[in-house]
Amino acid sequence: MKIGDKVSVVDEDLSGVVTSVHGNTVVFKDEYGFTHQYPKEKLVPKNPDLYENIKVVKKAEPKKTVSKKHQKNHLVLDLHFENLVKNPSDYDSFERLFIQKEKLMEVIAFCRKNNLKRLEIVHGIGDGTLQRMVFDVLEGQTNLDFYNKEILHHQSGAVMVEFH
Repeated sequence: MKIGDKVSVVDEDLSGVVTSVHGNTVVFKDEYGFTHQYPKEKLVPKNPDLYENIKVVKKAEPKKTVSKKHQKNHLVLDLHFENLVKNPSDYDSFERLFIQKEKLMEVIAFCRKNNLKRLEIVHGIGDGTLQRMVFDVLEGQTNLDFYNKEILHHQSGAVMVEFH
């Protein structure tokens, strides 16, 4: 480095023109007229011509592979009785609850067989009988977690189930 060379400080946003060199110490003046002293190893030449003939190679960004399992929407099971049978008025309350429980057990088995990760069970708000039955069935299951979709449990008409 010699007087008149443009230099830049490594690891700092500081550059200027060399005014004097004393052994290993270089003194330079920045653009505002302040002088700075740095050892030679902390300075690099500021010469844009050094980079003139270097080509910039643009590399394609690697594509992130996402498992198809995780792209699927979760399965939704609606336990409203009119969705399960053709003539809902032909059944009494015990038969209704029994059919809903059978459907729930069938869908849980389907999810396990097909390695589905999430199941949303819509039981509605109502008087809570169906909701209690759903929770009783889920509490009797292993390798799954479940929680209400809403923060206030009594306002939630659905339960989200996550299989392990």
